[in-house]
Amino acid sequence: MSVRVVLADDQPLIRSGLRVLIDSTADLVVVGEAGTGSDAVRLARELLPDVVVMDIRMPVMDGIEATRHIVSGADPARVLMLTTFDDDDHLYAALRAGASGFLVKDMALDDILGAVRVVAGGDALIAPSVTRRLIAQFTGARPEPEAARGVRAGRSGGGPGLAGITGREREVLTLVGLGRSNQEIAAELHISPATAKAHVARLFTKLGARDRVHLVIMAYEMGLVSP
Repeated sequence: MSVRVVLADDQPLIRSGLRVLIDSTADLVVVGEAGTGSDAVRLARELLPDVVVMDIRMPVMDGIEATRHIVSGADPARVLMLTTFDDDDHLYAALRAGASGFLVKDMALDDILGAVRVVAGGDALIAPSVTRRLIAQFTGARPEPEAARGVRAGRSGGGPGLAGITGREREVLTLVGLGRSNQEIAAELHISPATAKAHVARLFTKLGARDRVHLVIMAYEMGLVSP
């Protein structure tokens, strides 16, 4: 069954290029196009796509606000931000609004297609260059997250930390830190995707992580992954 995609960008040439790219695949199909954020919200509700590929700067309603409306609905589509504006303010706003992915438009076309599939499968994905900045912000200039403080305490016996997770969960956390999707984790560890997803879910609970990006940051904090 094909992944149903709505394209939301105020530039017709961008939408046309993405449509040709997506429609050339066997497992993805474009079911609608929007030139404004408000149109993206309307199409998401009318067409019930799996993924909305959303630009940030659009007329009438920007992509951030449109994302808030889309993810607040019943059985919402997942939103993949695809933009030329990869500054931190847009990144944080997109994640707070509920976006499941954040990519820049100069990424390789195959990577964009892969990102649509990852987001449709229930994972989150952020461009590697943006992830590095996000990690630097969380582990450097920004205040240390409460869960990360628990990780540090766990190293000295005051909290769960690495001592609170199994060897397999440690392997999964390392791969999450490297940006792997659940499907990729399953392939690398020779387990089923359902088992990989269950391990990730347990890590959320055990480590008190807010989302998958937070797990990436914690993997760096624990020293499982090097910058």
